[in-house]
Amino acid sequence: MTSAVEEKAIELLQNLGLKEYEARCFTALTRLPSGTAREISETSDVPRTRVYEAVRVLESQGLVEVHQGNPQYFRAVGVDEAVTVLADRYSSRIDELDQALHGIGSRAGSDDRDAHEVWSLTGASSIAARANEMIRAGNGEVVIVVGSRAVLTDELYGTLREAADAGVDVVIGAMRSEAREAIQRRVPGATVFESGLTWLEKPTTEREDVSVGVLLMVDRTALLVSSRVPGEYDGPTDRAVYGRGFSNGLVMIAHRLLSHGLQDLQRPAEE
Repeated sequence: MTSAVEEKAIELLQNLGLKEYEARCFTALTRLPSGTAREISETSDVPRTRVYEAVRVLESQGLVEVHQGNPQYFRAVGVDEAVTVLADRYSSRIDELDQALHGIGSRAGSDDRDAHEVWSLTGASSIAARANEMIRAGNGEVVIVVGSRAVLTDELYGTLREAADAGVDVVIGAMRSEAREAIQRRVPGATVFESGLTWLEKPTTEREDVSVGVLLMVDRTALLVSSRVPGEYDGPTDRAVYGRGFSNGLVMIAHRLLSHGLQDLQRPAEE
């Protein structure tokens, strides 16, 4: 019988492309110095007749070594080596997926549609990826107002620095002086100012518990607004809305809101 930790490992191995019997055999072999098909079957609960097929696949992928004899003995490669093999395989598939998806081509008419619609995103990683993509696509101006320092990841700092170094006007606002000082150190080419949008950092009502993460506007035509919504069981959920186009109502309203915090850029707030 497998433990909860082993079941988690089996699940993760399946997520990385192994079939169930392959994942179970490999996990079993990590518990054994080496083993015969019968021993693997007893440890993994995989039928003995299916063990041979599974370990052949694992051997072809560089995850299992075979000692020829009667009976044959099998052993798993070291954990670090296995992780490297699986990481390389996963990375290769991601590269292939990237090429395949780009080969499909863009959908006709999407630009006109996006100019009048607002799209939503869920998940911190998805929101961060969209924000970085927007900043990299900018060629004139990037304005970002920070509501929570949690959004200021190393990757975002790096993307902002790259934009500033490329000649894009990078303007970053934050309420707290310590946040502004940290931003100026990490993105020296940016213009940093004291945001006048005080409602970003504190609830507007006593019962409100949703926090705003970031407002991002690129070239005054693309906008992303993120927030963190508390969860009852699974912790907080990050959500965002995204829109673009001069005629997009959300973009127009956000531009007017942001202009309040941008009024004193020629006279940066003194600490």
